[in-house]
Amino acid sequence: MKPLRFLAYLLLTSPLLMSSTTSAQTLPAPPDAAQHPHTVTAPHGAQRQDPYYWLRDDERKNPAMLAYLNAENAYADAVLAPTKPVQTALYDEIVGRIRQDDASVPFRERGFWYYTRFETGKDYPIHARRKDGPGIDALSIQRANAMAEFSGEQVLLDVNAMAAGKDYFNVGDYVVSPDNTLLAWAEDDNGRRQYRIHFRNLETGQTYPDSIPGVADNLVWADDNRTLFYVENDPETLLTVRVKKHVLGTDPARDPVVYEEHDDSFYMGIDRSRDDQYIVIGLSSTLSSETHYAPASNPGTFVVLAPRTRDVEYDADHIAGHWVIRTNDGGASNFQLMTAADGSTSRTDWKPLLAHDPAVLIEGFELFDGFIAVAERSGGLQRLRILKPDGSSQYVQADEGAYGMELATNSEPDTPWLRYGYTSLTTPDTTYELNVASGERRQLKQQPVPGYDPSNYVTERLWATARDGTRIPVSIVYRKGLRKDGSAALLQYAYGSYGISSDPGFSVSVVSLLDRGMVYAIAHVRGGQEMGRAWYDDGKLMHKRNTFTDFVDVTDFLVREGYAAPGRVAAYGGSAGGLLMGAIANMAPDKYRVILSQVPFVDVLTTMLDPTIPLTTNEYDEWGNPEQRPAYDYMATYSPYDNLRAQAYPAMFVGTGLWDSQVQYWEPAKYVARLRDLDTSAAPVVFRINMDAGHGGKSGRFRRYREQSEMYAFMLEQLDVH
Repeated sequence: MKPLRFLAYLLLTSPLLMSSTTSAQTLPAPPDAAQHPHTVTAPHGAQRQDPYYWLRDDERKNPAMLAYLNAENAYADAVLAPTKPVQTALYDEIVGRIRQDDASVPFRERGFWYYTRFETGKDYPIHARRKDGPGIDALSIQRANAMAEFSGEQVLLDVNAMAAGKDYFNVGDYVVSPDNTLLAWAEDDNGRRQYRIHFRNLETGQTYPDSIPGVADNLVWADDNRTLFYVENDPETLLTVRVKKHVLGTDPARDPVVYEEHDDSFYMGIDRSRDDQYIVIGLSSTLSSETHYAPASNPGTFVVLAPRTRDVEYDADHIAGHWVIRTNDGGASNFQLMTAADGSTSRTDWKPLLAHDPAVLIEGFELFDGFIAVAERSGGLQRLRILKPDGSSQYVQADEGAYGMELATNSEPDTPWLRYGYTSLTTPDTTYELNVASGERRQLKQQPVPGYDPSNYVTERLWATARDGTRIPVSIVYRKGLRKDGSAALLQYAYGSYGISSDPGFSVSVVSLLDRGMVYAIAHVRGGQEMGRAWYDDGKLMHKRNTFTDFVDVTDFLVREGYAAPGRVAAYGGSAGGLLMGAIANMAPDKYRVILSQVPFVDVLTTMLDPTIPLTTNEYDEWGNPEQRPAYDYMATYSPYDNLRAQAYPAMFVGTGLWDSQVQYWEPAKYVARLRDLDTSAAPVVFRINMDAGHGGKSGRFRRYREQSEMYAFMLEQLDVH
């Protein structure tokens, strides 16, 4: 084992860590965690040795484990110290592109206009509303907010005041009662996504003593304005297991259970139907789903719209006396729209509305009194279809060849105006509304980006050919004047899991890379859903390795086409995208000069063998269940932690949060510890742990840009970009 040398103020007395002195002129050696024999045994008898298993501590209190994490942070401080000037420059540039006193586009609901705004120099949002009236609309409120005219405003939550003195704070959901007088909200003060509900009277300002811990950030009022439905989490696995209801003024410990899910492969959520007639419980796993509903005016017994069936997914909404259902029933792999009358309790009652198209994925829909807005995906790009009562349809115009387009907040159905969001790698987030009857389109807002001129940048949609002949879409952006001569540095990003698509959207931080001559690319690898449901199916379970090889093949393509120098390529991914980073590091370490990996899912086999870890049981149909030998053997071929070996690895920046509930901190901790043992290169490995944050990093509007600037500065140094 390598000797451990820390800065003088570190905890050096742990028997699990070794230390020696160092001079002020040299960097400390990287931390070297002790090894303790531990065997992980699968039910079918397969065994693996995991000498760093001891780094797992569900309570986050083990002094030896904390000493190791603190040692890694101190080592990161030392390695990154020379990049401080670049970190500061990046942070100043990024924050300089953000209007500090910005506000969201207001939306109208039950006679009030709701929005979120920020104040200069403050990290957290202010959630507010204004009463509707003559001359009041989204544009007039935006003008008032821009002029700091808040006389007509009612502040619902000032999160800056609520977060004062806390290392982490987040308001996950807040809902106003149907009569506009009561507010319920869910807050989290450690980043583990275990929320606590509070209540306030909006007329008197009184905060009620009712307090409900251990819940998801998903709240729904009933019509009586005193009953709140919420979702309770399992305290150990954090699975959403029960829907309960609370009557204001009663003891939360006695809140009755409305629905309990006994299949731990399902997630659940609650909502009100589009027409506000029903409270809806939505249940979904990777391969099936189920909807329960009850009248919002008297939510007693919840009725099942259609019983769950394996391999049948559906989600439903209600308007004008009927249900509209998006489903893959009947082999509609890219989904279709169906309708069902009130009282329907079986899929046999469903009638066709919008037929399945094998070339077009239906991702979602929004119901209006006179039309349906359908979110689709075709040719790797998003689009919006307006479906009219007579069966005709029209498409919302896109302005560029590579872009992102999605439904925005459309809070009320009785309007001809459809709101949608539009963005690209060069176009800041823009909110439009389109009058479906007249065709008039108006821009409600474009994200202000001080000092940014989109005409200085170019975005392209490219197609790379994977090793099996599949064409992979690639979105790319660079500053005008780039010479495609194979000399530039490249940052390539991808996610590629859960059917989540990585659409090309504007980033205030990426601009700083482009201005330094870098190229930025998004590889739309299999495992996402950019090219339809088959794209997802081809990148999960026993096809998961396609995700990794697609990424490497895109890199080869971009280098071959002259967009990047072979020795100046960086790769970036987070969470399941961090699994991708770990896999390519093992498979093709020579292709990348530096890899950036945030909250990475890198200990696949051990995690998926442990049903007590949050998310495990929900994801057997995503990764496979390693209790079954074929799945175990396949996962063993790519699990990054298990496939580390003695070879030269690229420089790496690995980040995690101690309180992460989705990818537990010990996964990257174990990975880095083993990587340090096996890496034969001299390239630095930095492991940054947020000791007071979870999966999403630190809270606050600007604090995350400090973290990003640190990571980017490390990357720029490795790529020799100035």
